[in-house]
Amino acid sequence: MRLSVAADRPGARETGVGITLNGIRGLMSYEAKLDELGITLPAAPKPVATYIPAVLTGHLLFLSGVVPFQDGKLVLEGKLGKDLTVEQGYEAARIALLNALAIVRSELGSLDRVAKVVRLIGYVASAEGFTQQPAVINGASDLLVRIFGEAGRHARAAVGAAGLPLDAPVELELIVEVS
Repeated sequence: MRLSVAADRPGARETGVGITLNGIRGLMSYEAKLDELGITLPAAPKPVATYIPAVLTGHLLFLSGVVPFQDGKLVLEGKLGKDLTVEQGYEAARIALLNALAIVRSELGSLDRVAKVVRLIGYVASAEGFTQQPAVINGASDLLVRIFGEAGRHARAAVGAAGLPLDAPVELELIVEVS
């Protein structure tokens, strides 16, 4: 049995023995990394309108917008800079990301099929004059890097919005490459 790893190529895949290596991940699975971090993903949230949670086309999985639900309810509501602090927004982005990862797992069967986090788009419900959208969306970006390592580093946009569905403080869109 032959195992070759292109360690200098983040996202390199070894398919000969059924092992996927992403960047510097080594042999630890992303599912095991969640356990190590003490993170339990929630059940994938159900759509609240006429859409599907994700679309897989080719090697890319596109997620619909995901808000910070917990037990079927928004954990926070309102606008950053008026109703909520940056710290509360950071936590809301983190919770929304956990929901997004639950959708990824539901669609793919395991987070271990993620080869690379390609792009994160974060929308932040912002009061007039609020400009710290990047600090809020770091709640999601920081967690992606903690879980996926180099494969979790992604292109990103952090966008201020006058309002979001259901009065959510943040909404995330995620694109991942699938192995």
